Amino acid sequence: MTTDLDTAITRAFREESGQVIATLIRVTGDWDLAEECLQEAFALALRTWPRDGVPAKPGAWLTTAARNRATDRIRREAVGAAKLREAAALDVPAEPDQDESGVHDDRLRLIFTCCHPALSLEGQVALALRTLAGLSTAEIARAFLVSEATMSQRLVRVKRKIRTAGIPYRVPPAELLPERTAAVLGMLYLLFNEGYSASAGTDLLRPDLSAEAIRLARILADLMPGEPEVLGLLSLVLLHDARRSTRVDGDGALVSLEDQDRGRWNTAEIAEGTGLLESALRRGVPGQYQIQAAIAACHATAAHAAETDWAQIAALYGELLRFVPSPVVELNRAVAVAMAEGPEAGLVLVDKLAGSLPGYHLLPATRADLLRRLGRIEEAAGAYREALTLAGTEAERAYLSGKLAEIS
Repeated sequence: MTTDLDTAITRAFREESGQVIATLIRVTGDWDLAEECLQEAFALALRTWPRDGVPAKPGAWLTTAARNRATDRIRREAVGAAKLREAAALDVPAEPDQDESGVHDDRLRLIFTCCHPALSLEGQVALALRTLAGLSTAEIARAFLVSEATMSQRLVRVKRKIRTAGIPYRVPPAELLPERTAAVLGMLYLLFNEGYSASAGTDLLRPDLSAEAIRLARILADLMPGEPEVLGLLSLVLLHDARRSTRVDGDGALVSLEDQDRGRWNTAEIAEGTGLLESALRRGVPGQYQIQAAIAACHATAAHAAETDWAQIAALYGELLRFVPSPVVELNRAVAVAMAEGPEAGLVLVDKLAGSLPGYHLLPATRADLLRRLGRIEEAAGAYREALTLAGTEAERAYLSGKLAEIS
């Protein structure tokens, strides 16, 4: 029973905290107060749910508990009529404010609020992931390929800037939304990826995060139908999500793309994703999410792994480097080149990346695979061992251990 209760509380935190804090920030306008009251609400749940049972609607229960804490805090600190009016306002159910932006979903509204142009792009995305997606500092650090301490310092700095610069907690009017779109798209894609690959903890997948990212991307596409990168992002996450069920086997082990059962891929999501991509590309304004969606479409529309157009994928990664000059993109291009031209050509590109991705296990893992294909078994084994020391999840370590065992 205790295990079931712990699972229910953990699930409530994962699935509801983002919505609860979004509502609290909207009605209080105070970021720190919202975070503190959310924590107090979960502390209350830990004390009372074992006695009273898990409520039928955990999110509503947590929202009410957090709002009550906020009301009490404001009343205790009230020093004038304005504070008392603010406390009184929290006593009645809050409806989403009508504003000029057209954004009426609390979580999406707060994502736009996080993505204020006065903040660095990295700070915007990290803050949104921390506050609205409920990701831990360690999870965000892994997404950015930096240490947890470094990310913690960045979050402190961005919150300090919000306070000192007096950045308002509101969504800009519709004509100003595009200047924040890049950060919003970045946040949604990282949110999707965290649910898709679950870089933290023992669970391989967090479908609640991916589903929420897709839901918000749909809202954004309805809000900004003329923005090709918005359509590109929605296309990209749908094409990735289409093969979710085949990424692990019955034992929870990773299944490589070439070994996945394509007959189980979600054809409806593939059709929708490719349709959105075509609509975006017709606008003639390419961008990173459209290119990534085109790469995903190359995989999704190949009936068999052997039919994958790796030359086209390599060319698309080369185009992507214009928008995202990242060593991760260069590594992905090297893999595509290896598939199109042979492992020797790919290995030349991978070796050029030595030292550019410290702590990134996929660099030595990729090198190991290419060395294995070239018959350089001893070198491949060493590279697999290096990748094993860097892998972040049990599933990744199990996959690499299996590859190492095969050549040993």
